[in-house]
Amino acid sequence: MNSSSMEQLDDSNVNLHRTKFFILLLLQIPSVMLYLLIFTFFGMHRSLLKTPKNKALLLLLLINFLEASCDLPNTIHFYRLGRVSPATSAYCTWWTFFEYTLSVSSEFLMAIISIQRHILVFNNNILQIRIKRYLWHHLPLLLGVAYPTLLYLGLVVIYPCDGTQWDYTSVLCGLSNCYLENSSLLATLDWALDNGMPILIIVVANAALVIRVICYKRRAQQATPWQKQRRMTIQLLIISSVYFIAWIPNTIIAVIQEIIDSSFVAEIQANYFFDLLYLVCLLMPWVCIMMLPELKKWMWKLFRSHQSTQNIVVPLNITVLPMKTR
Repeated sequence: MNSSSMEQLDDSNVNLHRTKFFILLLLQIPSVMLYLLIFTFFGMHRSLLKTPKNKALLLLLLINFLEASCDLPNTIHFYRLGRVSPATSAYCTWWTFFEYTLSVSSEFLMAIISIQRHILVFNNNILQIRIKRYLWHHLPLLLGVAYPTLLYLGLVVIYPCDGTQWDYTSVLCGLSNCYLENSSLLATLDWALDNGMPILIIVVANAALVIRVICYKRRAQQATPWQKQRRMTIQLLIISSVYFIAWIPNTIIAVIQEIIDSSFVAEIQANYFFDLLYLVCLLMPWVCIMMLPELKKWMWKLFRSHQSTQNIVVPLNITVLPMKTR
């Protein structure tokens, strides 16, 4: 490759990084503001957290908020500079640990919520018993966060590594963690169990839920009201669609890479598909607004009260002094 081709390639990378920087930044700012607004809403309406589905949703929102507010700025900072800064092994270790933990925790939580929605729709009475509520609802959600944290603490932080493998010219330091570079078995298992499996569970659980709802409605012949169950099913499909959009392209590319070791496919994933994963944390608060009618009413009421406050006309008291006569 001659020098002119290299310069064109560098220019294209600069333009691509600049485009990603502005897109991610423009999406991040309103997203973080909405997260804070939603947390304020739940803080003022704590009675809503008595329902298991809202507790699970709040935990999912918290994980994605951390990714949008604490992890995504690292990526935005990289696209602004075009390089990793600070270019140190400690920073790359921390960045990849934080990225992997939050991303996989979000996946596992969504997979767990997809399974639990079957219980909420068809066997809600089980969760009325405290021990079963802790066993079937609280414990799986806790494991959905604890497992990725402990896993990547071992694979990224504790795994023996000299720190010379990082690529400071690529996003996330080139994903050059030692366990990925030195062990193809660990790399394959990590992808299959911690990325592929949760997405597969989300797809299967959502498809099964839709089929079960349709079959049960036909069998019941409208004998029971299904408005609430129908709404919970639609809510799950809406939030799951965000994961489909973000993860399915990356999953397909990963499968292709397992079959065909192609640098071209890897470049496409790194340049165009990898950043789709951030859509989950960026779109989550917008999806939450659609899922919670109480939240929409509260936000509209807040907006109307702010508008009415601005439109209040304050009377101005003017004191008229008597004119002096000569």
